[in-house]
Amino acid sequence: MSYLGNKLVRQIRVILLGYVVLATNAAAHAQSCALCYTQAAGAGHRFLQGLRTGILVLIIPPMFMSVGITLLAYKKRNRTNNKTESDRTSSDW
Repeated sequence: MSYLGNKLVRQIRVILLGYVVLATNAAAHAQSCALCYTQAAGAGHRFLQGLRTGILVLIIPPMFMSVGITLLAYKKRNRTNNKTESDRTSSDW
């Protein structure tokens, strides 16, 4: 394929991915639990504050772990492509 053909295929993929993301957004919001909704709607201020705190406790640590792993992978990305290190250790296991 030529350069223009590759560019066109890439643009079509990006457009299709955008449509999929926009189409699944409504489906993701429709997955709320009716029991959770009714419990939260009828609850008091203390319960809602506890619910918000619990959500943060469950979201923040995995988010930081994901960011940390991504940063480590980004920093170590060229380690296997380094010629001097791979020549030196070619006979070592």
